[in-house]
Amino acid sequence: MNPVVSKLSPTATRMIRMDHSHVLAQFHKLDPDTSATVRGAVLRSICAALEIHAQLEEEIFYPALRSAGIQMPELDKSVPEHDEMRRLIELVRAAGTDGEQQNEAIYDLMNAVMHHVADEETKLLPAAEKTLGKERLSELGAQMTARRLELAKPRAGELALDLVKAAPGKTALATVGVLVAGTMLVNHMRRKRDRLV
Repeated sequence: MNPVVSKLSPTATRMIRMDHSHVLAQFHKLDPDTSATVRGAVLRSICAALEIHAQLEEEIFYPALRSAGIQMPELDKSVPEHDEMRRLIELVRAAGTDGEQQNEAIYDLMNAVMHHVADEETKLLPAAEKTLGKERLSELGAQMTARRLELAKPRAGELALDLVKAAPGKTALATVGVLVAGTMLVNHMRRKRDRLV
């Protein structure tokens, strides 16, 4: 694991909570006065964030919990809830700009996400923190950060554009700066890794 990624990464549980907060904040941007352009960007951002988040949990976080002996109904139903979320994301995408159909799909997705977040934040994450400890959660956070960068890379242009469209002026400029800095850091780490190989 790259030492820079390890030092800059939040713990796995902190990352999951940050993802939850980000998606819920994005849902709040979908008020009736939101322009079609901003609404489309916000929806694409929500869908991409949820897909990446679910994949990180399924590939890294949930297996680590199971390996540590955590057995909970919330863990057992997490992947089926992600599958339902993916189905609802497809409905949101299929609705296009059809206002009533899109609003119904967004409502269903938001409801599913809020239920899943409540289960994770009140039961699963505290159990992980109690059982795994800070050092292991830091290791998992670094793994999840590295994997997030891999998953986001093919979508980087689209994600950056949607973030800019969905953010107010000054926030958009800061977002672009962070994305450029992140891209430079990833490229630097990749070049350094390639030289070591």
